[in-house]
Amino acid sequence: MARRAPRRYHAAMQTPAHRWTTSWQTLGLTPPDGLLEALRARYAEPHRHYHATEHLDACLRHFDTLQPLAQHPGEIALALWFHDAIYDIGVPGNEARSADWAQASLLQAGAAPEVAQRVHALVMATCHDVPPRTGDQEILLDVDLAILGAPPAVFARYEAQIRTEFADVPEDAFRQRRWRILQQFLDRPRIYHTELFHAAREAQARTNLERAVQHWKSAPTP
Repeated sequence: MARRAPRRYHAAMQTPAHRWTTSWQTLGLTPPDGLLEALRARYAEPHRHYHATEHLDACLRHFDTLQPLAQHPGEIALALWFHDAIYDIGVPGNEARSADWAQASLLQAGAAPEVAQRVHALVMATCHDVPPRTGDQEILLDVDLAILGAPPAVFARYEAQIRTEFADVPEDAFRQRRWRILQQFLDRPRIYHTELFHAAREAQARTNLERAVQHWKSAPTP
């Protein structure tokens, strides 16, 4: 498929459909037919309580704030659409399968291989297991972790949603796993990589995480 001339990415689209179209137009591409519907169906799966449409839409809105810092804003936007596309609880490799789907979709649309590979790497960065390698990856990770620096009530809702997603995990096992995951973020010198999110969200994120770690480490009420 022939590629169009890339356009500049414009933030603050009013609807997710506009954001979706703009992301592809920024790369001079037209998305494959039915792809948006397939992604939306994935994010609407009934077992999702946090990693759902609300989280995707929030990420896209947060990216509006950081997109002027991006080298390849259209690539980040599409990586956000795909970053939780596959979310099968208890099954390893969700990020890899999501990244593969993104890469295949871009190649199908006529993207250059290097563009598809960068989007693949962006999605894989959301494993949060290695430091970001590019400024665009830093932006993507800050957007994905924006919830950590949310107001306490919003963060508490997020924690409750995560627990519901893992409702089949016994309480003791969940508590052990959860506080260790959150402690890993607390142990980092910086939670947020961009100066903008570091200034705006770092302090609140550490407060939220410290409280959550203490909550999950404490013995459950009989």
